[in-house]
Amino acid sequence: MQSWYSIIPKSPWLSIYIWIIFCIMPFFFIIRAFSFWYISIGIVMILFYFLCHRFSFQSKSGLVYMWISFQMVLNVAMTLMFGYIYLSLFTAFFIGNIRQTVGFYIMYGLHIGFTVISIVAGYFIFLDLFLSQTPFIIIAVIGVVLLPFTLYSRNRRENLESQLETARDRISELIIHEERQRIARDLHDTLGQKLSMIGLKSDLAARLIEKNPEQAINEIKDIRQTASVALKEVRELVADMRAVRLVEELLRVEQILRAAEIQFTLHGEPNRIQLPVLSENVLSMCLKEAVTNVVKHSKASKCDITIRQNNVELTLSVKDNGIGYEETFTMSGNGLKGMRERIEFINGTVEMKNNRGTELVIRVPVTITHQKGSD
Repeated sequence: MQSWYSIIPKSPWLSIYIWIIFCIMPFFFIIRAFSFWYISIGIVMILFYFLCHRFSFQSKSGLVYMWISFQMVLNVAMTLMFGYIYLSLFTAFFIGNIRQTVGFYIMYGLHIGFTVISIVAGYFIFLDLFLSQTPFIIIAVIGVVLLPFTLYSRNRRENLESQLETARDRISELIIHEERQRIARDLHDTLGQKLSMIGLKSDLAARLIEKNPEQAINEIKDIRQTASVALKEVRELVADMRAVRLVEELLRVEQILRAAEIQFTLHGEPNRIQLPVLSENVLSMCLKEAVTNVVKHSKASKCDITIRQNNVELTLSVKDNGIGYEETFTMSGNGLKGMRERIEFINGTVEMKNNRGTELVIRVPVTITHQKGSD
């Protein structure tokens, strides 16, 4: 359910002031030159209009269209009775937030039609008033035409982006699940049968060691040979499990940043880095996490990634020109805690800086000599 203030669009403060003016202006038009009963009717109509507008945000399914219809009727009545047409902008704003395509186009077309007809009729009823307001009337008509379609397109784009993000997450989960299933099948096919055979032959050798030592020795030799074959197959299986290379992750990162309309710049030569496979895997995962945080939280328009390596360590820097972070910010949120734990596992360090945006600096030793906490 929408809050009461949802009738005012989430825009800069100047826009909010303009909408408040539109809320006050109809009372000026009503009071300026009419009788007491005429004024009373006008005030009741205005209050009923905003009541309908509020109910529009709270209603579901077909009731929404009923309240919008009431607003259109009140728009026409206010135009013909008092020469005030600007309530149509409130209705246009709400129509732009309708999710259903058919419902949007029906309400959009009806609203434009009723607004134009009532304005044409208003020129016959309030000729002098409408002539003096012609520039503002033209702006109002343009708003009635463009505002709903602009809001509808924006909401539709945001919805599609949300669905795309959900689909990407789901695809990632399915890929991980499928990879686990494949590994489980390979391990079962490679080791299951051979380990069962080793177990059976071990039992048989234990029974034969006293009765027939020669045959027991042959069984033990078979166990040895089967174990060697199983070890070889496991090594082949592990070799087939392809590691995540930093160069490949940089290509995916570039695609993510371009999709988010963030300018990407790479400094350094990732093709020349030399790291252990474990370190490169961890660094690739942390790079992906860092760029994801830039896209989701930084509100940046540019992201620079710098890679430097010497004989001692490799330094990876991810810098954006976004909103930065507060000084009280810790590494416990947004996946940063897990990133720090991964980097510390390979004796690396993670540092965040406020530098006209946010800069994340990861340092990883070229060789892994000792894991922290393994004493």
